[in-house]
Amino acid sequence: MKCLSICQPFANLIIQNKKTIELRKWNTDFRGSFLIHAPIKIRKEDCERLKINEEFTTGAIIGKAELFDVKKYESLEEIKNDKDKHFSSKKFQKKTYGFILKNAKPFRIPIPCKGKLRFFDTELPKIKIKENKIVNDMIEEEFTYQWVGHH
Repeated sequence: MKCLSICQPFANLIIQNKKTIELRKWNTDFRGSFLIHAPIKIRKEDCERLKINEEFTTGAIIGKAELFDVKKYESLEEIKNDKDKHFSSKKFQKKTYGFILKNAKPFRIPIPCKGKLRFFDTELPKIKIKENKIVNDMIEEEFTYQWVGHH
């Protein structure tokens, strides 16, 4: 499955459905569901600017989202108009592509993983359920938890 590394606190903002645009300098033809990886690096200056004071999970896949579309920004004014969707600081406003995200969901259990640049492919660990002798991948297990545990 595709995965994208996004520094904290932005990875958390995405899985909380607060950040719906991820700014990048590069475009992609990829559309669909992908995993959100939180690398070890935490952008402390952005935590202070956004007044976020919490412990972050790092070095792990923490959730998933869907890349619905990509918006090409033609000016800094356009980027500023979407600030409430991407939360980027002024020094990041030279990025010209906005990945439009939806259906973000956190994972209950982070999956340790080393990140890479751009979208990368990763294999998720298998979970064996002994009583039913079924093997599900981690995402299916999360869907089961979300439906059974919250409905």
